[in-house]
This record gives sequence, structure tokens and C-alpha cells, in this order.
Amino acid sequence: MDDRESRRAYWGANVRLLTALLLVWGLVSFGCSILLADWLNGVRLWGSGYKLGFWFAQQGSIYVFVGLIFVYARRMHRLDKKHGVAEDDDE
Repeated sequence: MDDRESRRAYWGANVRLLTALLLVWGLVSFGCSILLADWLNGVRLWGSGYKLGFWFAQQGSIYVFVGLIFVYARRMHRLDKKHGVAEDDDE
């Protein structure tokens, strides 16, 4: 595989990963916070009594976003190693 094909494969994998993670975040933030809020409000969080739809609108989508940042960092580190563009861990 030449350098151009390798870069194209790396970029394609990066875009697929970003698309998947943004889709998850969009479904959680828009779907659970707005579209499914009334349905989710039928469930209350154990120990707090907050409605689940309200929680997703106020906190849950933010927690999911932060979690996706860590997932992206971990997956990109693996992708970098696979394509030979990883940074040194010694620094």
C-alpha cells in the first residue's frame, strides 16, 4: 500500500469513527432529551427522584459527550498505531 492509499485509509477510518460517535451523541442528546423526554419521564432515577427525561436533558447528554471524548481518544490511539502515525509515549 503506497503512502497516499495509507493516508486515505487512515482518514476514512477517522471519519467513520467520528460519524459513529457524533451519531451516538446526537441520538442521546436530541433523542433522549427532546423526542423521548415525555416517555422517559415515566421513570425516576433511583435515589434522587429525578425524572429520567429531565436528567438526560440536564446532565445525561453531557456525561455521554465526555465519555465519547475518552472513547475517541482511545480508539484514535489504536488507529494511529495501526497506521504507523502514533506519537511516542516516552514524552
